[in-house]
Amino acid sequence: MNEKNLLDVRDLSVHFRRGSRSPALRAVDGVSFTVAERETLGVVGESGSGKTTIGRAVLGLVSPTDGQIEFDGEDITHADYRRRLGLSRELQVIFQDPYSSLNPTRTIAQTLSESLRSQRLSKDEVRDRSIAMLERVGLPATSADRYPSSFSGGQRQRIAIARALIVQPRLVICDEPVSALDLSVQAQVLNLLRELQDEFALSYLFVAHDLDVVRHLSHRIMVLYRGQIMEQGPAEAVYASPKHPYTRTLLEAAPVPDPVRQAERRSQRVRARDTTGPIPVAGCPFATRCPHATSLCHTERPRLEQTSAGTTVACHWWRDVSGETSDATAANTPLRLGDPVADSAVPHKSL
Repeated sequence: MNEKNLLDVRDLSVHFRRGSRSPALRAVDGVSFTVAERETLGVVGESGSGKTTIGRAVLGLVSPTDGQIEFDGEDITHADYRRRLGLSRELQVIFQDPYSSLNPTRTIAQTLSESLRSQRLSKDEVRDRSIAMLERVGLPATSADRYPSSFSGGQRQRIAIARALIVQPRLVICDEPVSALDLSVQAQVLNLLRELQDEFALSYLFVAHDLDVVRHLSHRIMVLYRGQIMEQGPAEAVYASPKHPYTRTLLEAAPVPDPVRQAERRSQRVRARDTTGPIPVAGCPFATRCPHATSLCHTERPRLEQTSAGTTVACHWWRDVSGETSDATAANTPLRLGDPVADSAVPHKSL
């Protein structure tokens, strides 16, 4: 995989005003990441974690409050309308709901040709390219003259993929592209995206709420909660050896075929949900839900630290949670679970 960074996002923040008397909503709060050429970065988190807002900021659909976005070495943080039009050939998006993103009054051929309007192509060339792309995503040539309503959800998502790739982009923002599909269709679309990535040398920013789905396609994973990075690193390392309590919560939320184990997971999620409360202003955003939270978690924002698994994690107590506590790390830790100050904080489960 090429090590050159195609996308470089530094300290990105996106805040939304909710009225003159209400504090701003910090949808994205100081997020930094990169996407290399031919790489897939999976962005995972619950609804409201800021993952879609990040994609919209990269596409220029929302204005960043702070930070910098570079695409292929060019600062596009505040690119104007004309530059964004030029970038549309290199930056494309696949939306969550393929039906709402397709014009029901236009044929598929008309929809695809719209993407090629800026290119100086004859009508025959546009149609040939449209049919070739439809066939590449697994649809017959006759699909070109039909309307979106005559296709299934999976077929419409294949059309959306064809529309995104027909201009030959370099980076594709995949905004929950399989969440509205059946499980069997999800697998087909994910396999198609992987094949197309290899064939067209694509980079993906893959947004989803399901860690299992993200793991299937991603080289690296970034876990978000309330606009902040909780954990990031190689996909297999994050999935097989999660260090942050929130990452573990996401894994526990995935259904398993064993009814006994599924019942255990459900009871754990209920207990975790009982600890919810207001989001701390200065501390960790997950502190009010975390069963391991202490007073330190409510007052000091944890920094991203390197782990032995090659990941980075923003948690004061990740060593305790993951069982990696040692004498060496204890000497460098300002506050430990079991200290009087820690025990005076909110109740937490024993580790």
